[in-house]
Formats: sequence, C-alpha cells, structure tokens
Amino acid sequence: MKTQKYHVLGVMSGTSLDGIDLAECIFEHTENATKKASWKFSIGATTTVSYATNWKKRLQEAVSFSEAELITLNCDYTDYLSEVIKNFIDAQKLYSLDAICSHGHTILHQPDKGITLQIGNLPQLATSVQKMVVCDFRVQDVGLGGQGAPLVPIGDRLLFGNYEYCLNLGGFANCSFERKGKRIAYDICPVNIVLNRYAQQLGQDYDDNGNIAASAEVDPALLQALGQLEFYFQPAPKSLGLEWVKTSVFPLLEESGCTSETILATFTEHIAMQLAAQFESGTTVLVTGGGAYNSYLLERLKQHAAVEIVCPSKTLIEYKEALIFGLLGVLKIRGEVNCLASVTGSKKDHSSGEVFIP
Repeated sequence: MKTQKYHVLGVMSGTSLDGIDLAECIFEHTENATKKASWKFSIGATTTVSYATNWKKRLQEAVSFSEAELITLNCDYTDYLSEVIKNFIDAQKLYSLDAICSHGHTILHQPDKGITLQIGNLPQLATSVQKMVVCDFRVQDVGLGGQGAPLVPIGDRLLFGNYEYCLNLGGFANCSFERKGKRIAYDICPVNIVLNRYAQQLGQDYDDNGNIAASAEVDPALLQALGQLEFYFQPAPKSLGLEWVKTSVFPLLEESGCTSETILATFTEHIAMQLAAQFESGTTVLVTGGGAYNSYLLERLKQHAAVEIVCPSKTLIEYKEALIFGLLGVLKIRGEVNCLASVTGSKKDHSSGEVFIP
C-alpha cells in the first residue's frame, strides 16, 4: 500500500460572520494494490478569530459596495486575513505546513448571472504568509455554468461516507447525500443569517439553544408565507446568498408586523420543516455547523422527520468546513477533482481553485 500525508491549514469564513475558522489538518491518502483509494484525517490546533465590530459592519454592507470599494475591501481583507493566519501559525508553531487552503469570505453570490466574489483570495496572501496558498474555489465552477456551491460535498463523500446525509447548519443550511452513484447537494434555507439578526435585536449575539424561539408562539400566517417562497420549489442544484435573503426573506419578516420573539419562533419552525422535507425516514443525519448547538431547532426537526441525528465532537461541529476546504486544497494540489458537476450543475467535474506560490 502507498500512503501520502499532507499537513495543511484550512481557513473558512462563513456568511453568519461568526469569525474566521482556522484548523490544522492532517490528511492521509492510501492506495492499495488494486488502486482503490481511501482518505483519513485528523484535526490538530484550531481557533476562531471573531470579527471586530468595524470588520463585521464592512462585511455586512459590502453587498452594496461599488466596484472600486470592493477592490479596496478585497485588498484590506487579504491583508487582515494574512495577519490572522500568521499569528495562528506562530502561536501554534506550524512551520512545516504544506499549504494554506483558504475559502475567503463571500461578498457576492449570484451564479445565475455568472457572479461570485470571495474576498481574501489575492496572490498577496501567499507572499505575506510565505506559504503555498490554495484558494478561490468557487469562481471556476460558476464560469463552467455551475452554482459554485456547495463545495463541501466532495469532502462529505471522501471523509464522511458512512452517513446517509451530511447536514451543515451555518448562515445557510445545506445537505449532501448519494443517489444512484452520484453525490447530490444543495442549499436548503437560511439559518443563522436570519436567526442571529433577530436575536441581536433582542440584545443577544444569537439565540442560545433556541431558548427565545422555544418561549414564543409561531405565527401561522408568516409560517405559511415563508413556505411559499419560490426558491423552495426550484429543483437542485441550487444555492443561496445574502442578496436573496435581503430581497425575499427580510422584507417578508418585517412586513409581518411580528415581534422579534415571534419571528425567531416562526423562522425556527420554518427551518425545521424545510430540513425535514429533505430526508428519508430511518436514515442517519450528521449535523455540523453552529446550528448544531440549537437544541430547540433539532428537537423541532425530530418532530417533523423520523431520522437519527448525530452531532459529532465539538471540534468537528465547528471546524468541519475548514477541514473540508483543507481537503479541497489538497485535491487541487494533487490535480484531482474537488468540485462535482452533480452537485453544482457545472458542465463537468473539475479541479477548482487558484494556487499561489510565494
């Protein structure tokens, strides 16, 4: 048997603006005599660097920036990201890394118009950290007619194939699963990008354990209106961005006249119903992302779907996406497919991302 090891840093910033996730990842690729390959992984040092108020404000408002403002933001954010990465490398003494594999932060995502922008993916990142950088994984797929999202499913297949479904609950919910030998994946609905907004209106960073939602009543009319949003009737592949939430979801919630508490209760129920509709009864669902800590949401999901919900270790819940972007970078370095046409709707499977050498 032939085994190759890779020591990389996975870096991820999600739409919920919790911060920048950094995870030291060790991957082992083993190939037996019949050329059958398998992957193993371990996660070492991890941290999440929270955004300061000024950065959170800039990133929230960037969807309406001019082209010139976006260019400036991209440069500034790349400088900031490089400092975050260098500080982590120094603190953990990770000087033997093979590469930095970074998602960047999504500002624009309108794949139907051929537009997606993840800032922090400029060549200056490699120059600054003095390491090989693999990044900007979405642009090529959109150029090939795909959604550019979700990208995690290749990692679900290679690292977590023993679960029927892999569900991520971050700013948005997305799931992936195998169907007739193909990996299928898509965005389901908004999650923390909405819940956090209304928790913050009540003076909380987020709805801890879903306690606020659990203590309020669901508004039936609003729940019904949310369920009629056009996106939910579109076939996969499909993906969501902040733009859609701003134009389709927030106006509906604001015009309802409901209190923030009622909105949290209603939208949590809406999420549970949308999630439940994706899963076959009697299957196992691996749940990761910040929403895995929302115990009330998971209770409501169980009420709507007869599935076994598996919440893994705290490290995997919080750093699975950083881990898989580490794997995407390794696959790119190996020249192997890291983006599946069956998932994104692109013209073909491909090896996506930019490689920058300092």
